[in-house]
Formats: sequence, structure tokens, C-alpha cells
Amino acid sequence: MGSPTGQDCERPVHRVWIDAFLLGATQVTNAEYERFVSASSSEPPPFLNDANLNHPHQPVTGVSWFDADRYCQWLASQTSRAFRLPTEAEWERAARGDFEQKDFPWGNDPPQSLPDYATRWQTGPEPVARYAPNSLGLYNICENVHEWCSDWYDVNYYATSPERNPRGPEQGRRKSSRGGSWRHHVKIARCSARSSIPPEFHYADYGFRVACGV
Repeated sequence: MGSPTGQDCERPVHRVWIDAFLLGATQVTNAEYERFVSASSSEPPPFLNDANLNHPHQPVTGVSWFDADRYCQWLASQTSRAFRLPTEAEWERAARGDFEQKDFPWGNDPPQSLPDYATRWQTGPEPVARYAPNSLGLYNICENVHEWCSDWYDVNYYATSPERNPRGPEQGRRKSSRGGSWRHHVKIARCSARSSIPPEFHYADYGFRVACGV
């Protein structure tokens, strides 16, 4: 995990072992989240009426960490599978695919080298799975919307994190997130890049994907 050339919070670079897990191939979409809202009488996402953000196949945005966690709990109750948000370590492992210590899911070439990069993400996130997945079959990993992780965020966590199944600090004020955003100047984040916001915030470029153990 980490990068020797990234932000301070990405150092030190360290090896981590994690148990086998599954991660959603796509970010949770508006259509999927709507089923949760209808079934649980939960609050709808705040951008439901925004034409740039409400396509059924776009990732749901504006959900807080608490909303995303409740979705995972609901999905678990419907399926008898222990769905949850991924840890930072799981997310980074999944994003890297078969490319250890490369900047991006495809290697080290810059995002601008990807097909159609200049014309994507003009007014919002794009519908999921329009372009090729990474080597593990994950679509839009590192791009489209920031994705909530389960961990509390600590800028210095890597200096003390365990070697096996790190899950973040026991408490904090901000929740960790990973991946790039349609709102950024550079739309695709490096695999090791870390970000965070308070868990109650509702941002138009925040979504999530689900994880579960094997």
C-alpha cells in the first residue's frame, strides 16, 4: 500500500495481507439505490431531481457514509450475505489489480492517455461500465465518483497499521474515501491516493460500492 511519491498520508509504503473478499463490479447505481429507498422508506438521495445526476445507470451520489452503511445493512438483510463497505486496504488491492506499485489500474501511463478522456465527465458521473474494467473485472475503479470506505481516516495511520487486515483507527472525525471524481481537474485518481470527509456530508461526487467476505 502507499506511494513513495504521493501525499504524505500515503507513506510509508508497506506490504499488507488481507483475507479474500468480493467487491462490487460497479459503483452502486441510482436504480439499485432506489430499490433500497422504496423497500426501507429511507430518504432518497439529495440529487434525485438533477438531470445531470439521476440517470438510473449513473452511480448514486450525495449519499453520506451513514446512508451507504445503511444500504449495505439492508442488502445484507435481503441476501443473507454480510455486505459492507470495503476497507481502504481492500479497495487499494482491488484497484491495483495485477499491477503492484503502479500508479493506476492500467499501469503508469497518465489518465489523459485513455480513450475519450477529454470528452468524458462533462456535467456529472457517467453511467457505470461504459468502458473496459481493470484486470479484476472492476469498472470505474479510481474514477467517476469518490467511494466511501469503512475506515475512519488518520493521516498517520500507515506508520502504525497492522500487517494483516488493517481496518483503520478505532475512532475519528472523518471517514476515508478512495477514487477519483468527475468534478476534479484530473478525473482519475492514483490507486494509492487517499481522501476523506466527515461521514455526515452529502457531496455530488461521492458514492460507493459494496464488499463482502468470501
